[in-house]
Amino acid sequence: MVTKVVDLRSDTVTKPTDMMRVAMVSAEVDDDVLGYDPTALRLEKEMASIMGKEAGLFVPSGTMGNLISVLVHCDIRGSEVILGDKSHIHVYENGGISTIGGVHPKTVKNNSDGSMDVDSIEAAIRDPKGALYYPTTRLICLENSHANSGGRCLSVEYTDRVGQLARQHGLKLHIDGARIFNAATALGVPVDRLVEAADSVSVCLSKGLGAPVGSVIVGSQSFISKARAMRKTLGGGMRQVGILCAAAIIALKQNVSKLQGDHEKAKRLADGLNQIKGLKVDVESVETNIVYFDILESTNVTAKQLCKMLEEHGILVIPESSSRIRIVIHHQISENDVLCTLSSIQLAVDSLPRVHIEK
Repeated sequence: MVTKVVDLRSDTVTKPTDMMRVAMVSAEVDDDVLGYDPTALRLEKEMASIMGKEAGLFVPSGTMGNLISVLVHCDIRGSEVILGDKSHIHVYENGGISTIGGVHPKTVKNNSDGSMDVDSIEAAIRDPKGALYYPTTRLICLENSHANSGGRCLSVEYTDRVGQLARQHGLKLHIDGARIFNAATALGVPVDRLVEAADSVSVCLSKGLGAPVGSVIVGSQSFISKARAMRKTLGGGMRQVGILCAAAIIALKQNVSKLQGDHEKAKRLADGLNQIKGLKVDVESVETNIVYFDILESTNVTAKQLCKMLEEHGILVIPESSSRIRIVIHHQISENDVLCTLSSIQLAVDSLPRVHIEK
């Protein structure tokens, strides 16, 4: 019988802390659609300051935050955005920029570290002389850290180069910063410096930071004014939203400092997984809180089957493919949870029929 569950499916599965719940109960609130919720205003102002931008806007989700940002920058239907072929916006956000905004995605190959070759980005920019035939490029999107690349981080230098390229061509730069605090922590760089080149950033509150709901998008006063109107259009205007923002303020105060510990646990987990025969981890690629491990063919089990076996031991993880599993560390995972996870995976693999398991 399972006595404890270790939930490693994502960093979105965290439960509100006691202090968050207290803050939510006592939050000072008003109508945020009318612009008067004091707790929402406080969160937006604080996040904008931390990110080095003029203003911020609370939105219900990261997907909406990215969608609003793209639609504000690409305010003419038929505009084109350049983004990675493995980016969250392109893969996991339901094609919203196209179906809702009429924005055309121009994908560039993501490298294993989440970057796109700068020369390839420049080559993807449409020649304005061809505007009669082609979409008009108006935006470049980066993702930092990059989830599908295992939480790897884009450096300040790289981001600055892309920002400079955007300015040279009269384009805007948006950063999907769902885990931007993870990236800044891993790189040892102030977060405002990391996003300095960006015209807008979407910051998720409910991933590494551990708040229950929402994201904040930041940018210039003009950008946020347009974003506020777009949020209303998309149905994202909520009333006494300070109840949610109060928990996010606690998360900002208390959980950013815990991210380094999350990264260290992820590294230890990766090291341990790499010692289990039949599994393989690229340990050097583990930079933040996400770990992917591959199941070797000789292990004679699929990722889905192994996930089911682990669930019976109280370990919850997500299959990424038929032979790959994703694990995400968050602030409610302890050192003992990491050891328990490694032990359970070892037991599960050891229980498999011995079919010449190799490293």
